[in-house]
Parts: sequence; structure tokens; C-alpha cells
Amino acid sequence: MTNQHILVVEDETAISDMIGFTIDRAGYTWRAAMDTKEAATCIAERLPDLILLDWMLPGISGIDYAKRLRKEELTQDIPIIMLTARGEESDKLRGFDAGVDDYISKPFSPKELVARIKAVLRRVSPFKEDSICQIDELRLDASSHRVSVNDSCVEMGPTEFKLLQFLMTHPERVYSRTQLLDYVWGSNVYIEDRTVDVHIRRLRKALGDHGYDRFIQTVRGAGYRFSPQE
Repeated sequence: MTNQHILVVEDETAISDMIGFTIDRAGYTWRAAMDTKEAATCIAERLPDLILLDWMLPGISGIDYAKRLRKEELTQDIPIIMLTARGEESDKLRGFDAGVDDYISKPFSPKELVARIKAVLRRVSPFKEDSICQIDELRLDASSHRVSVNDSCVEMGPTEFKLLQFLMTHPERVYSRTQLLDYVWGSNVYIEDRTVDVHIRRLRKALGDHGYDRFIQTVRGAGYRFSPQE
């Protein structure tokens, strides 16, 4: 069983019950809300780890509510999966522009729903696990968003920080550019996989002055790994 909690914002009771049954069997706890007002009450009582949000809701639409969630400090980092019968690419892009993490078109199978939930939670979970990660003298503090070596601050951009955090929390494993894009940037980001190379170079440059650029290793034909071993 998992301790992760999911909020289902869906005004059709039959669909909400089906979703609840599916995610309950997958080991998640959940709560249902019929509209955004009820969703706000649920969030105030217990902050969810993920929100399944229907596009068509009474009152405020799911798209507008997603935008509102992204503007509020309490909810801005909660992953959102949009549920909708609208399958056009333009509609999906509107959802992603609103800050949605993934998009499932109705009708969907229980297996697809659980797979999408797991994929989204897997992408965000590395940044919620360990507040402090340290390998040798290289230290990353997620809560203060600082990287240091022997108490000396290492300056880097937010993307390089996220990339380093993911690699440090998954050492000795090789990740392709596509995998890094998925885990660090998210699957809804439309950028070239070579963008990873640019940020790897920036990360190595930031760590280079402290002698830790060697930890970011290129595995020819496969991708990148973080390893203190030569």
C-alpha cells in the first residue's frame, strides 16, 4: 500500500466511482469532489499528492481551475492529470499551457489510468524524497535549494539543480536523454532531447570549479549517469 493521496474532481458520479475503485485497488487513498468549490475544501483538509481533474465542470472549468491551482503557493507543485472527452491536439496544448502534467482522453481503461498516475508521481517523487542528499563533499539541500561543496556554495540554474537532484538520488544508473527529459522536464514539454546535453554541460561547468564535474559521466551510446567512481 502507498500513502499517496489522490483528489478526484469529477461531476459524473459513475465515472468518479469507477476511478475511485480503480485507484483504490492500485493502493492509493482518494477523495472525490463534484466541483471546484468542494475540491478547495478537500485540499484544505488534506493536501493531495495528485489531482485528477475533469475538464468540464459546473461553474469554473477544469482548465481555469488548473490555472488557479498553479498560481497558489500551496498547490502550485501538485501534479494534475486532466480527464476529458476532448481529444484534439489544440485542446491538449491548452491543458499543458494551463500547467497540467498529463492528459487522458475519455474513455480510458483502468490500466491506462493507473499507468499515467504512476508515471506522473514517479516524475515528481525524486524531488520530494530526501531533503538533503550528500555524496562525498557534494551536498544538495532540496528544502533551501542550495548546492555546496565543503560549505562553499555552488551556483547553478534551476534546471541544472533539478537535473543534479535527480541524478544524485539515482546514482550509478544510466539514463538516456529521452528518460531524463521525461523525469526532469516532464513528458508534456516539447523540446529536443539534445537540450539535455546543453544542461549537462552547464551542470559540469558549475561543478567543475570544485572538482565534481567528473561525477557527471557520459556513457557512450546510452546516456548519462552520476557516479563517484571513475
